[in-house]
Amino acid sequence: MALSPYARHYQTQSILTASPGQLVLMLYDGALRFLAQAQAGFELPASDLSRIEKINTNILRAEAILRELQSNLDMERGGELATNLNRLYDFHLEQLFRSNLRKDPAPLLETERLLRSLRDGWAEMLQKQLNPDMASVA
Repeated sequence: MALSPYARHYQTQSILTASPGQLVLMLYDGALRFLAQAQAGFELPASDLSRIEKINTNILRAEAILRELQSNLDMERGGELATNLNRLYDFHLEQLFRSNLRKDPAPLLETERLLRSLRDGWAEMLQKQLNPDMASVA
């Protein structure tokens, strides 16, 4: 689906003005969107010739986002958290590769579940940074 010039401009501006934390959240959202589209491909009948392409293309897009997240980890300053995220991203990439190779939705669904948990935790952390008063209420 092609974006209108106005929508494309808005999307570009939202990326250019986002904080680093918001960019990470946008990447998580993008990866989850591509995983959902790949899952929709798994639900197509086997006779549908676009099924394989839909699955493959969307898994590859999600993998590219995960690699981007992984490549931007600061292993020196991030300590144990960065190390654990690095391992988790490796696991996600392996699961997606397996899902794509075998055309098996199970590894994709597991990755989606874990990635959604990461995304939600990241969103909560950003929200607490914006509203520190809410941190004491939770």
